[in-house]
Amino acid sequence: MAGRGPQGRAERRSAGELESEVLAALWATEQALTPAEVQAEIDGDLAYNTVHTILKRLYDKGLVLRDVDGRRGAYRPAKNAAELTAEAMHKALDRGPDPIATLQQFVSGLRPEEEQALRDLLGGAADRPRVAGGAGA
Repeated sequence: MAGRGPQGRAERRSAGELESEVLAALWATEQALTPAEVQAEIDGDLAYNTVHTILKRLYDKGLVLRDVDGRRGAYRPAKNAAELTAEAMHKALDRGPDPIATLQQFVSGLRPEEEQALRDLLGGAADRPRVAGGAGA
């Protein structure tokens, strides 16, 4: 939700923030949502046209799928939140000059329960076959 600036005017959210809010609304349900339903889920403080534009941008990026039912379009996420976050993490590692140093920095900032979960996942990695083209392949 947009806050108020020093002059009491509403502060504008960035496109990334709006996209995140729309995706969160879609992830929160099992069914596809129309732009009006998404608008209601994010407290209705955005104009319908703004919500529709954000959905179109997400569709163009391949982040949402559009289900057409007559003239009414409904949207659903193409990936769940964990898949999208993991994809962003892989892209970040691929962009940097030293992915190992990046992983070391990342791990050093984990909370104890996150570190334990990662250790548990990696402990079982030897038992799982590697997937061609996947991480670490």
